[in-house]
Amino acid sequence: MLLPCPEQEDIVVAILLTVCLIGDPSTCRDYKITLVPGVTLTQCLMTAPPHIAKWSEEHPGWHVERWQCGNASREGI
Repeated sequence: MLLPCPEQEDIVVAILLTVCLIGDPSTCRDYKITLVPGVTLTQCLMTAPPHIAKWSEEHPGWHVERWQCGNASREGI
């Protein structure tokens, strides 16, 4: 269980994914997996792989090209 960090409670962190179609690698999209409030960027980086694996299983035909942790309210995602 991840415990919230008091100074980070106002920021909601997400795993920001760039994914591309396996059959058409030039077709890419950005997605985000929003984590529970209070998760720090460090915690996000450490716990991201299982979330990414689950997303990949639920979205066959898409390949995760890259990912990062960031602010969930980031525009454009």
